[in-house]
Amino acid sequence: MRLRYHPQGLEPGPETVYVGPAPRLAVSVAGAGHLVLLLHGIRGNRGNWSPQLAAFAGRFKVAAWDARGFGDSDDYEGWLQFEHLIGDVLRVAQHFRADRMHLVGLAMGGRIARHVALRHPERLLSLTMISTNPGFDALSVDEVRRFVTERRTRTPATVAALLGSRAVPGALAEVERSVAQLREHSYLKILEASVAQDRAAPIEQIRVPTLVISGEEDRVLPVALARETARRIPGAELVTLPGVGHFPNLEQPERFNEIVLSFLEKHDQP
Repeated sequence: MRLRYHPQGLEPGPETVYVGPAPRLAVSVAGAGHLVLLLHGIRGNRGNWSPQLAAFAGRFKVAAWDARGFGDSDDYEGWLQFEHLIGDVLRVAQHFRADRMHLVGLAMGGRIARHVALRHPERLLSLTMISTNPGFDALSVDEVRRFVTERRTRTPATVAALLGSRAVPGALAEVERSVAQLREHSYLKILEASVAQDRAAPIEQIRVPTLVISGEEDRVLPVALARETARRIPGAELVTLPGVGHFPNLEQPERFNEIVLSFLEKHDQP
């Protein structure tokens, strides 16, 4: 286990644990306190959250998972039911003995977190959704078509276009790395489950403190969708980041961490 310096002394850096039963989920975890679970997007893995693991561990127990079929997590038989992902979140929480937790999800991860908030609000202290749509019924036919065909039309230029004009050095390399590690069969399973099953979620019924974050240059999910999402959720806060595309946590990590940590601390009940 690596050690890193903290103002109060040396503390453990992120370690990897595996949450069972099958499919086992690989989870990076660091820190102590209420659980903050970080859920990556459909092009990602838990490595996308490295800037957040380092920053959040001084205040929380922060964990970043590889969703089933991604990163170092196990593959699984059959096609995917979106319900499986909700159950996966709950078993990670159970592994860490977290009766309540903060959920922070990017894109696909935000959609998973949204469903947990709707079905198990008693388990959440807060919900943060980044670059997340409110359900595929909210997208135009062309937007859904682009989402479905992105894999076949992907080029270095289209991957670079996922980021905005103010991305910090290294952000593109991290996105390229995670895209290169995608497993074709797992990607297709979650793509099909997303479009077919993640339809018009009744987000008006969300009753946990909610933060919605969007990049103003997000070409995947335009900022107008984030504004509409925040409008529909009672009491939701909206933050839009100029010069940022689809990956705010990677493109502007210091600003992102400041925003999210402030929100988490405000809603971190004893």
